[in-house]
Amino acid sequence: MSLETPAGGFGVYVHWPFCAAKCPYCDFNSHVRHQAVDQDRFVAAFERELAHFGEMTGNRAVDSIFFGGGTPSLMKPQTVDRILNAIGKQWTVTQGTEITLEANPTSVEADRFKGYRSAGVNRVSLGVQSLHDTELKKLGRLHDVATALKAIEIARETFPRLSFDLIYARPHQTLADWKQELERAIDLAADHLSLYQLTIEEGTPFFDLYNAGKLQMPDSDLAADFYELTQEVAAAGGLSAYEVSNHAKPGAECRHNLVYWRYGDYVGVGPGAHGRVSVGANKLATSCERHPESWLEAVEANGHALVENVGLGPEEQGDEYLLMGLRLREGIEVSRYESLSLRKLDPRRLADLRSHGMIEEIEADRLRVTPEGMAVLDAVVADLAA
Repeated sequence: MSLETPAGGFGVYVHWPFCAAKCPYCDFNSHVRHQAVDQDRFVAAFERELAHFGEMTGNRAVDSIFFGGGTPSLMKPQTVDRILNAIGKQWTVTQGTEITLEANPTSVEADRFKGYRSAGVNRVSLGVQSLHDTELKKLGRLHDVATALKAIEIARETFPRLSFDLIYARPHQTLADWKQELERAIDLAADHLSLYQLTIEEGTPFFDLYNAGKLQMPDSDLAADFYELTQEVAAAGGLSAYEVSNHAKPGAECRHNLVYWRYGDYVGVGPGAHGRVSVGANKLATSCERHPESWLEAVEANGHALVENVGLGPEEQGDEYLLMGLRLREGIEVSRYESLSLRKLDPRRLADLRSHGMIEEIEADRLRVTPEGMAVLDAVVADLAA
């Protein structure tokens, strides 16, 4: 039986909302609990919500599964195994399906890696964030560099694929310091790095410190220099950017994130999880209750905890495709934009952006943002969507 494959692919995102501690820069839907989490009760709720989405979508071939958070490596391997089995009951999972789990590089969690591998996880993404102990403390991380290096070593031995995250443009960081740190990271990396500029998000402790004048951030020119240096050093190390913040050897791109950026379909289960699901001719935007215990109670009562399940109109779909697809080095298909949005891109705006070196046509039907345009990506997308 052939299975429907949406344009852009099909993925499943599982949100585990719990963390051992809340990092001061983090605005993700993550929560600290000082009592043990009832994982059996939560996994039963994940099974029910996955069944609800399975009924909604019908059987499909799964390109990718992603356990995000929060800190998914706080899950028992048996919990991961049950969730993966539940996904396999709703959709078709094959040996080629990418299954990623985000992990913090603490030694206790690293010991669980073999259990995750046995459950089916074939890619791990480590939240390293820095290769300097003093910086890790400032970022509120619970691990040190030695622990991170050990976790990287165990991950490389255990999983076919490995990625880890670093944060740059930190307070008082110099370009020379970052270059040295990034070059060390490239030596440690297998085939993928996620490199994020530190941003100040409302509602975080860093936001309060910044507004009080107690946190000094790079100005816009220096931040741009950090970005340019990152692209140069990563490319020289064989990890070219395939997206604004993600770098990989050819063929080692994160397939799950490609589903997002190629505007594929993805089911999002768990507290605060978002999704985009095609049902018939409709593209639905879904989101779940954010508070973990409220999500749990809603799923137990109703079989799901959806708080949003709305159809997206042509203009919204076109705008989302631009916003996501132009982050990619491969760019977008112009004909797909036109079929989603039921409109054409304004030739005058295209010509203006092209003349300023912001965009380029790389094939007859493919448009992408240039490296110069990536530095002002939001403005480019807004101009094209207007």
